[in-house]
Amino acid sequence: MLPILRCIAAACLSGLLAATAAPAAEPLPMTEVASGVFVHAGAVAETTPGNRGDIANIGFVVGDAAVAMIDSGGSVAVAEAALAAIRRVTDLPVLFLVNTHMHPDHVFGNQVFAGIGATIIGHRRLPAALSARAEFYRQSMREQLGPALADPVAITLPDETVEGERRIDLGGRTLLLTAWGTAHTDNDLTVLDEATGTLFAGDLVFMEHVPVLDGSIKGWLAQTPELASIDAQRVVPGHGPPSAPWPQALEAQTVYLETLAADLRAAIADGVPMAEAVEKAAASQAGKWQLFEAYNPRNATAAFAELEWE
Repeated sequence: MLPILRCIAAACLSGLLAATAAPAAEPLPMTEVASGVFVHAGAVAETTPGNRGDIANIGFVVGDAAVAMIDSGGSVAVAEAALAAIRRVTDLPVLFLVNTHMHPDHVFGNQVFAGIGATIIGHRRLPAALSARAEFYRQSMREQLGPALADPVAITLPDETVEGERRIDLGGRTLLLTAWGTAHTDNDLTVLDEATGTLFAGDLVFMEHVPVLDGSIKGWLAQTPELASIDAQRVVPGHGPPSAPWPQALEAQTVYLETLAADLRAAIADGVPMAEAVEKAAASQAGKWQLFEAYNPRNATAAFAELEWE
């Protein structure tokens, strides 16, 4: 039996068993941004019990033989609703779940897709990074989501990892997975649907929601030209609208990151203390982004600590 057929058979059996174990969730609303490419736009918000951790853009791609899910959402409830959305579109097996990086709003539903036999794929550094923060994420998400939504989560690591590039076959279409150097995090992965030119950028691209730095501002800026050179028609950002023209979607984020870095470098050169520099860094960008007050001080603190050693 061919490998993809063996995978399909196993996934179908797992799906049948799972279907008898729990009632169907209400499907997440999805937008078909290109033929066979469906995206759910999460709220531009911080995690709360009310939004169930549904604050990231997630989606799926349908091939002739199988489906790939891109990120699993911020709770088991969100992942179950995403799976219900897939089943509204197709009965094909979900063979793959691709994690674009380690943050809870993108991976806290992994167990749902593992439970139906999907192979989970992530950046080669994702397993170590997620394992290192597992207990912190459990406690943090319990506070943000509440016990009813957080306690059912079993942090689930990738089955397979990517270093460099890898293609996965859905039957009649392939997805190109690319592992990046440290930028938003140290485990960022993009997914390009080569059939439609749709790029799932994860949190390497933010729109509307202020970018969040948990890796390297220098690395993020250094890799932006390579990211922009990807031959895509549209991008699904990690946060913001379900899709946007590419590479124009990068422009506002690039200005923000460049402004943040320039302001901090100037402050460091002038001997400004970190607390004062953080308060003023990227202030000119404040009116251009949602959640600016929540995340810009964190970004500035992390970037200052990196840039002061140049």
